[in-house]
Amino acid sequence: MSQYDRIYATVRKIPRGKVATYGQIADLTGLYGKARLVGYALFRVDIKDDIPWHRVINAKGEISYSFQRQGGDYLQKVLLEEEGIEFKSNGKIDLNQYLWQPFI
Repeated sequence: MSQYDRIYATVRKIPRGKVATYGQIADLTGLYGKARLVGYALFRVDIKDDIPWHRVINAKGEISYSFQRQGGDYLQKVLLEEEGIEFKSNGKIDLNQYLWQPFI
């Protein structure tokens, strides 16, 4: 199984209404310190796939906006809000409330 396949398998486990960070996914996948690799893998996901890419955010509790995503960042916010995730006025998500805790 490739590194990307391992990342996708882990991301598929994030439940609706929860988020994970890039670093958290890297760690859970056994790719310690490779949060950017997770970002690269998710950038390649087709939005029609069954991978809930939108549930992965940065460690600050923010969507990582990029011109390269051609508007996908804004779609990510909409998809998260549709799952009941609320954004603070500063654009951040409360990780204490919404962070996925797979081992609890």
